[in-house]
Amino acid sequence: MTTILMLHGINHNMFGKRDPRQYGTITLEQIDAQLQALARELEVRVESFQTNSEGAMCERIHRAFEDSVDAVLINAGAWTHYSYGIRDALAILTCPVVELHMSNIHAREAFRHRSVFAEIVTGQIGGFGSQSYLLALRAAADAASVQQAERVQPAT
Repeated sequence: MTTILMLHGINHNMFGKRDPRQYGTITLEQIDAQLQALARELEVRVESFQTNSEGAMCERIHRAFEDSVDAVLINAGAWTHYSYGIRDALAILTCPVVELHMSNIHAREAFRHRSVFAEIVTGQIGGFGSQSYLLALRAAADAASVQQAERVQPAT
């Protein structure tokens, strides 16, 4: 079964309480429940991980590499804009990586307009609130399926 790792970044444990204008009132637990429901529909397995520690995030990414996960979703929060450590950890991965954000980072404060992950991720999804997670899961599942098919059928 296709395994997709969902990485929730810094302060995401505060969803539902933090800045409802930007992030709504949905909690992290509710987001994860929605991901699990869609995962069943897509016939994939989703494992979620949240941390407020940059080092723990890097270690979880390293483990994803070692475990050969099929795809990674990441909403790194503020780390998106400055964490070269997380960027370098993500660059190790050989599977599709989808960066996502609930808000449209390009319509917010200037410091949020740049993602240090942009050059290494498969794609980015943002601005659709909690639906960004579901769109990203669909994209990651599709990208993982394509990558798995390419491994089975070598290019001629």
